[in-house]
Amino acid sequence: QVQVEESGGGLAQPGGSLRLSCTAALRNFDFYSVAWYRQAPGKQRELVAHITPSRITDYLPSVEDRFTISRDDPNKAGYLQMDGLKPEDTGVYYCYLQAGQSGPRYWGQGTQVTVSA
Repeated sequence: QVQVEESGGGLAQPGGSLRLSCTAALRNFDFYSVAWYRQAPGKQRELVAHITPSRITDYLPSVEDRFTISRDDPNKAGYLQMDGLKPEDTGVYYCYLQAGQSGPRYWGQGTQVTVSA
């Protein structure tokens, strides 16, 4: 069983920044797409950002001018830099790794992000 470790969540003020990290001991990490999802209380989980092995990125429209997804394949890590945080960004953020359309996929345990004054 592959362990996906997330870190970097916490409390931030509106307008502040947080950086989420996701690591996994996968032999072929560079074959995996990395995605970040979030789930706010009472809402469905939604895709926030995605980066392919070739570093093509995609964002939820409400975050694309504030968040940046990146990856560091030698260190088997993915990141989500979140700037200009808003209260509506509050939720549990999950890292999701997927190898191609039909390959293995793994979820992290989630990390809480709270944006409040």
